[in-house]
Amino acid sequence: MPQDLLGCTVGHLQRDQELSADGVRIYRKTVNAHERHHVETAPSGRGVLLGISLRDGHRRRILHEHHASCHDFGKGSIYVRDFCDRYRADMQSGFDFVLLEISHSALERAMDEKPGPRVGGLVDVAGVRDEVLAHLASALTPALERPAEVSLLFVDQLSVAMTSYLIDNYGRVATATEPRANRLLSRSHEARVKEMLRSKMDGSISIAEIADACNLSRSYFIRAFRETTGQTPHQWLTAQRLERARALLKDFERPLADVAAACGFADQSHFTRVFSQYTGMPPGSWRKKTQLEK
Repeated sequence: MPQDLLGCTVGHLQRDQELSADGVRIYRKTVNAHERHHVETAPSGRGVLLGISLRDGHRRRILHEHHASCHDFGKGSIYVRDFCDRYRADMQSGFDFVLLEISHSALERAMDEKPGPRVGGLVDVAGVRDEVLAHLASALTPALERPAEVSLLFVDQLSVAMTSYLIDNYGRVATATEPRANRLLSRSHEARVKEMLRSKMDGSISIAEIADACNLSRSYFIRAFRETTGQTPHQWLTAQRLERARALLKDFERPLADVAAACGFADQSHFTRVFSQYTGMPPGSWRKKTQLEK
């Protein structure tokens, strides 16, 4: 049977989702709990693969050159492997994983941005529980379910955070780090960044574009923006979109679909879902309440 780029048998996949960020491909792969099959990928220069299990009960037997090792994966367990090595594994039960394929260029860039001694690569791990990566993987699942609604900014931001965390915690060179000093954007950088974000209300701008405009590394920019504004770039932009939406909703004759489009939402359904999440009521109800209060 045909296999996908990660060595999974296509016919066994219940869920097969994919997104792309700057040098990172993000997948969700799900196989029935009782399904058994073999996964194999040939050596290549594709980079590294990070897998995060979304449920309990997965077990795999990894076939090394001269021995085999068995690993159990609970919810939040991860594995990291380099594509330069041949990978063979017998999946002894089904699974549900979010996976990040991080290219060598993206990994090298993240290593260059890391302060302190240079990291020489990542260690191979299998079955290790990591609450931080589990949380970040869960944040990606709605984006994988509804890719038409996701902003590039959000996916880019999460992929940078996960790659940086991976290097900090699974780098081959373990170093003690001093607590980092507060990092703030200059007033000119803050103004430029906010202008760039407002110019792409749908979030179709990458962290790399913004960081390059300020001559900052991506990871430094994200930390500095958060410390300056109290929000991540995606959170700040979402707040701006909702503020604009509330202003437009006061034009009581304007269709909700027009408001959604003007504020960078994929469609009226997406607008309603986000607006309700943040305000506690759908935009139509908020508009009626505003009319009654006048």
